[in-house]
Amino acid sequence: MDGTITVAAIQMDAQIGDVAGNLVRAERLVRDAFRRGAQWVVLPEFFTSPVGYHFALRHVAVPPDGSATRLLCDLAREHHGFVGGSFITAEGGDAFNRFVLAGPDGLLGQHDKDQPTMWENAYYVGGSDDGLIETPIGPVGAAVCWELVRTRTARRLRGRARMVVGGSCWWTLPESALLGFLSTIGDAQNREIMRTTPSRFARLVGAPVVHSAHCGRFVCDTPGAPFLRYRSHYLGEAQIVAADGTLLARRLFEEGEGVILARVTPAASDGSDPVPDRFWIPDLPAWARAMWSYQNAHGAREYQRAKAAGKFNWQQPGWEQVHAMCPSPSRPPQ
Repeated sequence: MDGTITVAAIQMDAQIGDVAGNLVRAERLVRDAFRRGAQWVVLPEFFTSPVGYHFALRHVAVPPDGSATRLLCDLAREHHGFVGGSFITAEGGDAFNRFVLAGPDGLLGQHDKDQPTMWENAYYVGGSDDGLIETPIGPVGAAVCWELVRTRTARRLRGRARMVVGGSCWWTLPESALLGFLSTIGDAQNREIMRTTPSRFARLVGAPVVHSAHCGRFVCDTPGAPFLRYRSHYLGEAQIVAADGTLLARRLFEEGEGVILARVTPAASDGSDPVPDRFWIPDLPAWARAMWSYQNAHGAREYQRAKAAGKFNWQQPGWEQVHAMCPSPSRPPQ
């Protein structure tokens, strides 16, 4: 053995709220990755339902031992490999964004995202674990979406994780005539941050990174402005990078749904780049910091109000029931 393993990152064009349909989609893509020779397969953050500021998100949580976890375990056992991905789950009176990793012999471990991002605050709360999961190749770090742009994530995984697995559901600014030039410039800035994040994070933690992604278009409400529709898309950028930050495989948003594969060498080192002495790893533009502040506060209030009013349905209904309760489409007609 040369010490390398074949890993796959999945890019999904999933639909908000369609848990059953997204599970079918995820299963098909994972099976395709294994057929192509993958030993490890990573699904994106929220693979059961991408997120937006959308009523359906109150009804997508699956039990910790429910359909999403069973799918990961069944696929790992059947293909004698490793499969991971994150989804909203609920236990102990709260919901979490949980990354679950399964192997041939069953569940290996889990990680709850430490802090929701922007409108995600309306649907779950953060966790406090260190994100390290013991596996046959050694400790593997789980990190999802904006955990990959925070220095505290790099500090807890640096020199400890032999590989980092996770993904994102990273959206961008609305396609709005009202925002005009700001929307165009902001989207370009956002895409550049997303493009460079996996390689930068690999150099900080000293381990390969397998980053999966969403790439679909969506429509939802605008936090604090329910009269405005938020029409946008997820940024894609499924990537596999080596520990030194070398890009090994990449799938653009424009390429749509699919699977990328590469061989990586798991290794834990101190990283080639120093961790910045600040909260964010990149220098986020002013509009991103402003949205982070106001949407975090708005979403956290919405979560507590909805929870107190019993508006969360944490006993997952079928998609038909969700659609009947929320008839507006989660994406524009194709």
